[in-house]
Amino acid sequence: MRDIQTALHPAPQAQALAPDSRSPWAWLGLLMAGLLASCAAPVPPPVVAPPPLVVVPAPPPPVSTLPAPDLISQAGSPLEYRKDGARHIYERNTTRIYKGQLPPLMHAVGVLQVEVDGRGNVRNVNWMRAPSHVPDVMREIERTVRAAAPFPAPVRMGGVTYTDVWLWDKSGNFQLDTLTEGQRSK
Repeated sequence: MRDIQTALHPAPQAQALAPDSRSPWAWLGLLMAGLLASCAAPVPPPVVAPPPLVVVPAPPPPVSTLPAPDLISQAGSPLEYRKDGARHIYERNTTRIYKGQLPPLMHAVGVLQVEVDGRGNVRNVNWMRAPSHVPDVMREIERTVRAAAPFPAPVRMGGVTYTDVWLWDKSGNFQLDTLTEGQRSK
């Protein structure tokens, strides 16, 4: 009989655990408890130590990938470099150099400034006195200078701007004042 009595009237502990099917508040409490449990913060994953830092030494300063200039000038001033520049133009234009003394009347005379960088490249040409009456000669002189590049690299100065006088004959040949053989009087 005790079993029947226990089944009809459960023990107080059993009543606390099982909701009364007649009490809506009991169901509501269970629902709230379930909702609160689902909102609980998740368990964080275990902390993994980061790998140790690897110290990489700084790379060495960049090495110039440009080859050394083939021609080098040891000139210490633009006036000294003027001779190196003139010789270089003469070497590149052997068939166009006027041989001997120039005639008394020149076809064109021009004063040209040439800017050369530290590697011997022509950066700029600037007319100080242009033979503007013969624009074809001006263009030819500029072309000749640019075609002669690279000039001897002015290693002691790191770059130079030098000036030379172009003496142009009507034959199309020329001399530079720096290396001129002079001019006939008649």
